[in-house]
Amino acid sequence: MNLTVDELVKLIDHTRLKPETKRAKILELCEEALAYEFASVCINTVHVEYAAELLRDSSVDVCVVVGFPLGASLTEVKAFETKEAVRKGASEVDMVINIGALKDKDYALVQSDIEAVVSAADSAIVKVILETGFLIDDEKRQACLLCKDAGAHFVKTSTGFGPMGATPYDVRLMRETVGAKIGVKAAGGIRSFKDALRMVDAGANRLGTSSGVAIVEGFRWAGYSDSWLEPDKPCWTCPSRQASLSKQPKEVYLWYKQRCVTCPHRDQNIFND
Repeated sequence: MNLTVDELVKLIDHTRLKPETKRAKILELCEEALAYEFASVCINTVHVEYAAELLRDSSVDVCVVVGFPLGASLTEVKAFETKEAVRKGASEVDMVINIGALKDKDYALVQSDIEAVVSAADSAIVKVILETGFLIDDEKRQACLLCKDAGAHFVKTSTGFGPMGATPYDVRLMRETVGAKIGVKAAGGIRSFKDALRMVDAGANRLGTSSGVAIVEGFRWAGYSDSWLEPDKPCWTCPSRQASLSKQPKEVYLWYKQRCVTCPHRDQNIFND
């Protein structure tokens, strides 16, 4: 991999999803996206018309989140939100999967939920957020296959509000599962150009981050080097380092703990069983 600055900016969904976001912050986000020519701005649907007006006749797309951040909305609500957002100017939709249905193995419901959003989106790109911090590997693979069968254009790691953000491990697993024809978006905790490069090296072709400007400027200053792909942390998957244990289900944490045999925190009993 030998990524250029011009290639990097086209991978970034410049993101602002905090609930307290004011209109002035959306203006700032869009101005930065225009200046750097990012792929899109990623925002809550309440801001879609304003952002679409600011970005009219530019190369920057408007991406919105649907069923966000829990994924537990009715399918009809997700579909309606999608249709209205696209009507008001969105050209990309990042929906949250029905996480509970996936864990219940109600795969028909999960797939129909995605299909409804894909249908409502019409020609808009649909990315499906798995919220990988709630899932073990078999569930991640199953979710990716359901997204593929439902006609989604991308699978995406995280909302940024769940137990864990993106890891190169999960990006690689998702890429291996969906193959080359579907996109993989890494999102959550991508704050530096090193983080970004590791996600791209693992197979991501879109990055969701609120640190797009810092990532590009850091990369522009440092230049490309294979050395940036080496992790700073001893383990990329251990929830004792990566996850918010107040949000992650205990059984998922314990699964990671058992799986991650090289983790230096393996013997810590955080739950005091």
